[in-house]
Amino acid sequence: MISETAKLLYPSVEKLVKEIVAVNHAWKVACELFGQDSPLSISSRDLKTCLQVRLLRSYAPEQVYLIEDKESEGEALYSLRLRKPIGERLYAEHLPMRIAQEVFADKELEQFKKI
Repeated sequence: MISETAKLLYPSVEKLVKEIVAVNHAWKVACELFGQDSPLSISSRDLKTCLQVRLLRSYAPEQVYLIEDKESEGEALYSLRLRKPIGERLYAEHLPMRIAQEVFADKELEQFKKI
C-alpha cells in the first residue's frame, strides 16, 4: 500500500488534473474580484503553472502532452492534452507558450510535444 507521504510526493495524474482545474477556477474568480495584479490572482496563476509543470514532468509524454491551441485568441497558448479522458476532461487547462519557454529547457519542450 502506498504511504501517505508517497501520495503527497507522487500524486496521480488524476489528482494533479483535478488540482489544476480547481486552481484555474480560483484564479479566474480572484481576477474578477480583485483584478489580475492582485496578490491572490498572481499566486493562483503561479500555483496553476507549478502544478502543470509537475504534471508534465511526471507524466509526459505517456499520459499528457503539449499541443498548440490554434483556436486561442491573443497570447499563444499550449493545451495540456490528456491521452485518456479524466472524467469529462480531455485537457489540463492552458499554459502560455512564453511561460513554457521560460520554465522548460528546449529538450523538455520537444519531449512534451510528442504526440
